[in-house]
Amino acid sequence: MRQPPIGTKGSYEFIVRRDQLAGSLEPSLPPVLATCFMSLALEMAAMDAIKPYLEAGEMTVGAVVNVSHTAATPEGWRVRAEAEVTAADARRVEFKVRAFDEKDEIGGGTHTRAMVARAKFDERFAAKAAVKP
Repeated sequence: MRQPPIGTKGSYEFIVRRDQLAGSLEPSLPPVLATCFMSLALEMAAMDAIKPYLEAGEMTVGAVVNVSHTAATPEGWRVRAEAEVTAADARRVEFKVRAFDEKDEIGGGTHTRAMVARAKFDERFAAKAAVKP
């Protein structure tokens, strides 16, 4: 992977669907965007930031997600996730991440992605899947 410059930015947007609500995952919870889907959007924004720096046969995988979900978002609202590279080396890229809905900043934190060779990843995963207990 070519090292992305500090400050490289990416984004990801989506409209909150019913199946992305906390209350759809667990009926005792309110009908608001579930934290796991906000976190996924932040990872998608990070991947968008570094996509141009990947070489053939490379991919990144999430290594660390450290985020706070600070405001509720209803179904049907647009969410925008943003990621900015704060550090990078040959194997890892670190990001500052933030998420917004149509009214508020709804969360943020940090995220780290690790660069891996896709063929090696697929080989290890196939070996693991083949020995299901």
